[in-house]
Amino acid sequence: MLSFADVGLRYGTGNEILSDLSFTVEPRSFQFLTGPSGAGKTTLLKLVLMSLKPTRGRITLFGQDAATLGKDEVTDIRRRIGVVFQDFRLLDHLSLYENVALPLRVIGREEASYRAEVLELLRWVGLDNRITALPTVLSGGEKQRAAIARALIVRPELLLADEPTGNLDPTLARRLLRLFIELHKSGTSVVIATHDLALMDQYEAARRLVLADGRLHVFE
Repeated sequence: MLSFADVGLRYGTGNEILSDLSFTVEPRSFQFLTGPSGAGKTTLLKLVLMSLKPTRGRITLFGQDAATLGKDEVTDIRRRIGVVFQDFRLLDHLSLYENVALPLRVIGREEASYRAEVLELLRWVGLDNRITALPTVLSGGEKQRAAIARALIVRPELLLADEPTGNLDPTLARRLLRLFIELHKSGTSVVIATHDLALMDQYEAARRLVLADGRLHVFE
């Protein structure tokens, strides 16, 4: 599903900030991406999303070399990936319900075919009483849960989540981790970037990808 082979990244003529990254993400797998602040976890996720291009090495997504993809092919692949960003990226002029449903509208589904799905997912993340609220009146934690729901609504083949529980209390963080685990068990590969050791300890079956000093260490 995803493969990095000797990937390196530098900005300009400076030293590499990521070096010799080699790992694979198999279908139906679950991994935590961890490491100290500033280690490059978000940068690695941007490489997966093809919003950054590596300086060297090869990235393969769903069997295709990322370096050879045209614009339309990149768009098609990104539609197979769910993403939870740290800055949420909700649209302020849309209600919470409309933000979560937006990916389904973009691909042309009629509301009658997805309304129940959206409402059920909002219930799962504890936002079923906020469906008409605009993002401007939501708390940070509510925005985070909305962003998670939006990423999950398309039932992605690969889910990337950047500190998805960072603004949540421990109880809700555990609940959302269970949601990620259920998604994984239903067939989605999951990569969660986090520095929360307590969260990772709650799912010991997950593999750990540890970034440190620009290099990646894999612990099965």
